[in-house]
Amino acid sequence: MVNMIKRYRGFLIVFACIGLLSIFNRDIGIKAISISARSFVEMLFIIPPVFVLLGLLDVWVPRESMVKYMGEGSGLKGVLLSLFIGSAAAGPLYAAFPVSAVFMKKGVSFSNVMIFIGAWSTTKIPMVFFEFESLGAPFALTRLLVDIPGIIIIALLLAKLGSREEIREIYENAEKMGSGS
Repeated sequence: MVNMIKRYRGFLIVFACIGLLSIFNRDIGIKAISISARSFVEMLFIIPPVFVLLGLLDVWVPRESMVKYMGEGSGLKGVLLSLFIGSAAAGPLYAAFPVSAVFMKKGVSFSNVMIFIGAWSTTKIPMVFFEFESLGAPFALTRLLVDIPGIIIIALLLAKLGSREEIREIYENAEKMGSGS
């Protein structure tokens, strides 16, 4: 029981805060509950398909292929593939993290994992099309010309500035998540 409380303490604290908020301001409390419920339902429709696709990726794509195309020493092709996969991905940013864990398990380099997350968060293809249409080509192209090098530079800096120990620990945690431990 104590372990369960520790594991879900964040949820319990938020639940208690919403309860207190509802006592002091019923309208805002109901709105907070409504938004939370909608977000939860949205997650129920997104997370299962993501995990099915991850299972397929895990089974169908050999580790050797991932290492060859996106691992250490993959060079420009790894960077471009990480950018493309992140940009073509669908779903909210929180879905990128389980994908990243599988990538780590498959031997993708840390910098390419960071590029993938950066691309997922900022260069999604539907978002770029929307920007072209509603904000104009100059804005969309300028943003891409700033964001893409920025993503790559930040990823490379994180890989260089992070200690080998920290990066190894991140990979070990990703491996534990994949094994259900």
